[in-house]
Amino acid sequence: METASMPGLLKTFLYIIAFYYIFKFLARLFLPVVAKKVVEKATQQFQEQQQQQYQQRTAQEPASQKPREKKIVGEYVDFEEIE
Repeated sequence: METASMPGLLKTFLYIIAFYYIFKFLARLFLPVVAKKVVEKATQQFQEQQQQQYQQRTAQEPASQKPREKKIVGEYVDFEEIE
């Protein structure tokens, strides 16, 4: 079994720090592009969904264009308080 050594520990820390800075650099390069594509895709899906709902509504309108009968509930009575 091997024991931990100081040069091995320093080498590990160096790899961790190098990985962190490389990841940070790549994230600054590619994250805006990825975020833009995600927003564009969400916008496209939203527009498609709105278009489908609009088409469904316009397809249902001719059937529901029949004039509805108004229910006659009764006469309107104006009340006045007497003190």
